[in-house]
Amino acid sequence: MTALTGIKIADFSRVLAGPYASMLLGDMGAEVIKIERPVDGDDTRTWGPPFNEDGTSTYFQSVNRNKLGVTADLSTAAGKAKALEIIGQCDVLIENFTVGTMEEFGFGYEELHKKFPKLIYCSISGFGTSELAKKLPGYDLLVQGMSGLMSITGVDSESPTKVGVALVDVISGLHAALGISAALVSRAETGIGQKIAVNLLSSALSAMVNQSGAFAGAGVTPKAMGNAHPSIAPYEVYKAKDQYLIIAVGNDRQFVDLARVLNLDIATDSRFESNSARVANRTALNEFLNQKFMNETAAFWTEKLTAFGVPAGPINSIAEGVKLATDIGLDPIVSITDSRSGKISKTIANPIIFSETPVTYRLGAPDLGADD
Repeated sequence: MTALTGIKIADFSRVLAGPYASMLLGDMGAEVIKIERPVDGDDTRTWGPPFNEDGTSTYFQSVNRNKLGVTADLSTAAGKAKALEIIGQCDVLIENFTVGTMEEFGFGYEELHKKFPKLIYCSISGFGTSELAKKLPGYDLLVQGMSGLMSITGVDSESPTKVGVALVDVISGLHAALGISAALVSRAETGIGQKIAVNLLSSALSAMVNQSGAFAGAGVTPKAMGNAHPSIAPYEVYKAKDQYLIIAVGNDRQFVDLARVLNLDIATDSRFESNSARVANRTALNEFLNQKFMNETAAFWTEKLTAFGVPAGPINSIAEGVKLATDIGLDPIVSITDSRSGKISKTIANPIIFSETPVTYRLGAPDLGADD
């Protein structure tokens, strides 16, 4: 038994935000039917390299496991009829077409709600549905820039930098999955479905938490500070003898222990006695710390500081990050043998651990039209 056993999802979404949301729900037991256009399907089928041994894009594979794959040309009567039949069997619909496209196909929320009042309808857009928003293309990179996220990412304000993954899409997918889960709970009480609207810009603003909150609450416009933190010190990256080292001191006790391990008489220095003082005197503090950290390796400092409860660690590659997760028993990679094609694929595991209704990995990413 899984958490969403018996739930069926019609997934019209493509690329990342929608497919990520539907995959997470599929892992929890929902039957997800991925509906793609014939011939070429989801754009990410061609996004590579890298491709795995059978030629499948690893990008597509990373967000499309546990899905049935069907095709429907929504510009034709036959395609619309096929899609409508699927929708009628489903509890949830997910789409991330350009705003207004589903209405043009005859699959807008108002129309479908009349036919299927229990249907939960999730729309994901770039900027919302206003007339001005409709004109803005909803691509993750654009939203990273236009939301302000790139302005706080990078070495300084002269070097705006995107996050190394389409993070806004991922966060929007998480919000969509959360909204759908809540709507399913509500429907269990009321018997009525509803529309859920998620947009990338609002998701990005929400996800910037303390940074966007600084503007909302105090009128402060944050700027990029490299690896430093605007409100905590020392909480950044330092150069050890051999590689970079992360120090993440979150309270005064940890700072006292840091000073003790480094054999520095700075814990009672008035410039560093409190976090606020350390933030104000960050440059002076870092002069002490940089001199010490350069004397030993990152592994040396990690071991010493961790033993005292001071958060410290190296900057790993993704390969090293996966190894760390493996070493500490998290089983980060799952191997799936697709029952339709026999293909074996490896993906990163769902991070949610249920004690009673564990996630399952039943199907790999579908070939185009695999279940037509």
